[in-house]
Amino acid sequence: MQKRLGVTIDAETFLRSLTHRSYAFENPGVAHNERLEFLGDSVLSLAIAEEVFRRYPDMPEGELVKRHHVVVSTVALAKVARELRLGPHIRLGKGSG
Repeated sequence: MQKRLGVTIDAETFLRSLTHRSYAFENPGVAHNERLEFLGDSVLSLAIAEEVFRRYPDMPEGELVKRHHVVVSTVALAKVARELRLGPHIRLGKGSG
């Protein structure tokens, strides 16, 4: 999976990134992804903000914010996750599916 995604991180961190808190709760001792998610959300937001800022040099701030929100929305990110076929690899608790 890492190779297909072009990701080169250690296997433990990669597995943690795919582990939801509900799975970790049902499997004591398993680390979950919340701290990584916090960091990833911030990195993604910065990357998208920079790209929007660069692509639209004359666009007012309010419009830049709207474009940013469209890209980082749950709907847009879920679409990308489906395209990457991440679903079968995400570890969720039984009550979270």
